[in-house]
Amino acid sequence: MNNRERTLAVLNYEKYDRLPIVHFGFWSELLQKWALEGHISEHEANNCWDGSEVDFAVSERLGFDYCWGTQTGGAYGLVPGFEHKILEKKASGAVITQNHSGLIEESYPGVISIPATIGTLMTGREAWEELYKPKLQPGVHRAGAERVAEAKQIFETVENRPAGLFCGSLYGAIRDMLGVEGLSYLYVDDEDLYYEIIDTIGNICYETAKEFLDGGAVPDFLHFWEDICFKNGPLVHPAIFDEYVGPWYKKITDLAREKGVMLASLDCDGCIDKLVQTWVENGVNVMFPIEVGTWEADIKPWRELYGKELRGVGGMNKNVLAFDKKTVDAEVERLKALVDLGGFIPCPDHRLPPDAEWDLTRYYCDEMRKAFG
Repeated sequence: MNNRERTLAVLNYEKYDRLPIVHFGFWSELLQKWALEGHISEHEANNCWDGSEVDFAVSERLGFDYCWGTQTGGAYGLVPGFEHKILEKKASGAVITQNHSGLIEESYPGVISIPATIGTLMTGREAWEELYKPKLQPGVHRAGAERVAEAKQIFETVENRPAGLFCGSLYGAIRDMLGVEGLSYLYVDDEDLYYEIIDTIGNICYETAKEFLDGGAVPDFLHFWEDICFKNGPLVHPAIFDEYVGPWYKKITDLAREKGVMLASLDCDGCIDKLVQTWVENGVNVMFPIEVGTWEADIKPWRELYGKELRGVGGMNKNVLAFDKKTVDAEVERLKALVDLGGFIPCPDHRLPPDAEWDLTRYYCDEMRKAFG
């Protein structure tokens, strides 16, 4: 079997020859560290993006089969994006920037962290109509015949990984334009605009995915990105998410199922428990990356609630790759009971961080092959 066949067999509860060994990419700081240590070249450190030839080469030397974050798709966000520019440099060292989504952010050079959101260009109805809405129109510029044909060719021939169609973000993309506070206030300040933005983004995701699917680019699975939860739960009220965002997932997954695509993967960090039901009931049935984190996310209780319709990729505590072989052994042993549930592929629960050790990462891959080969 090849990696594509193995992956689909696991997620469809079918027999497979061995479990694919999967990861979700690397922090750039980790790649630079590994280059300094001589494990990879400087060229590899600077060009190891998901699905690239370098990514597969580095993955192979470590013992991984492929990166889950490798999909093909269209343009789902602002087209064109806003100009990225520096607005101010403060005496404290802080740098104020405007990013491509229109967020105003504060960051400090050399600090490895997500920048702090301090404002947004999306200040209300007038800004929506003048600045954002013109950049959020459906059309062939989001996919187009050439890109659809390229995706079709990939989906028909790829063997070293499953074929995923990226379908955008139905709520996380809005958070990226307004910020968490701005989006939360908008629901209270202008409920009609809040719903209009949700429907605008949903329609773009639907129409763009439809162009690929109707054009014959039929993947093994759909993939959505959200990142709308933190360690204590979701950044959106679950009832609102279920009522207004859930139907857009269903519309897209129903369209895909008409083409025979029965799997839909969802990338959301944080404690997602209160949103899982909405996703599963609307056709999104592969949770990823299942962050172990401080809240100890686990596929087992979700499986007990939603049955075999819920699959998973992730759930491996990546932090063990900074410790020792004994700690790695314990993590591999913990994963055995979860793999036995079926429909689950262990994967480090996010990108490998700067403290991951090259030799321990190789050891992890070797032990996974021994345990699940």
